[in-house]
Amino acid sequence: MSNQRPAGWKNYDDFADGIASNRLPASAALVGKTLRLNLPAFVLTLSPSDPHRLSWSEQGQHHGHGEDWYEAIEVAPDTFFIDITQASRPQEALTVIVNTRTLRVLAIRCQIISTEAAGGEPRVPQDFWVGTLGDDPSATTGPVPAPTRDLIGLRTWQTYSPSHTYEHTYLSSSRYAWQCLVGVQRGHGDVDLASYYKFDENQYIFTFREFKIPVASVFFFNFAAGRSTGKFLGLTGAGEIANNPAGAFMRKASMTFYAQGEEPV
Repeated sequence: MSNQRPAGWKNYDDFADGIASNRLPASAALVGKTLRLNLPAFVLTLSPSDPHRLSWSEQGQHHGHGEDWYEAIEVAPDTFFIDITQASRPQEALTVIVNTRTLRVLAIRCQIISTEAAGGEPRVPQDFWVGTLGDDPSATTGPVPAPTRDLIGLRTWQTYSPSHTYEHTYLSSSRYAWQCLVGVQRGHGDVDLASYYKFDENQYIFTFREFKIPVASVFFFNFAAGRSTGKFLGLTGAGEIANNPAGAFMRKASMTFYAQGEEPV
């Protein structure tokens, strides 16, 4: 796929190298289990057979099945960040956050589309599906994952490795600002589209979609542990699709509080 970038701007693969150094380790806790995820208009069933291979199938509005790569990380007690690539859908990647105790689920699909299809928006649209684990919704406990304004005004430092530190400022319900403090992108920064969901107490999902180059992310923020766990889907300098892991030690830097009636959108 075509990957045009501004002069002097780094390619996705230039900064992705090493960005998983501070990532939590993969977990084999789901191997041998069957996860039946009830999502809006379809059911997704996941059956991990080893730490990096699972079978999946869909019934309902979405149809498909396959056996593909995945990685599961326990990002909080009983809570798993499951990232899946599907060979039959090479321009997509699926991330599912599942709490096996509360039975709450949030699934995020990232895609890479053409410049023409994007129509001036980032080439990496995302879909969000809130659901439940199992077939009995009455068995769920805890809060329903939902869009949140809790992070608006917060500034964090994200240290992915000794050579990757970024500053984030969550500006509004749809945008965030970033700048590179340490790394090959040092001095670079931008404002991109963002989405925020609250998953549980002190647990949030943060995603972004870049304008300048086709890169999307999905991250799980565990503020109690000071850890950020996620992935990037993007195009390399050679125009190839890459789904890369990432993880950071996360620190809160400051919080802006807005006067009533003057809050960001």
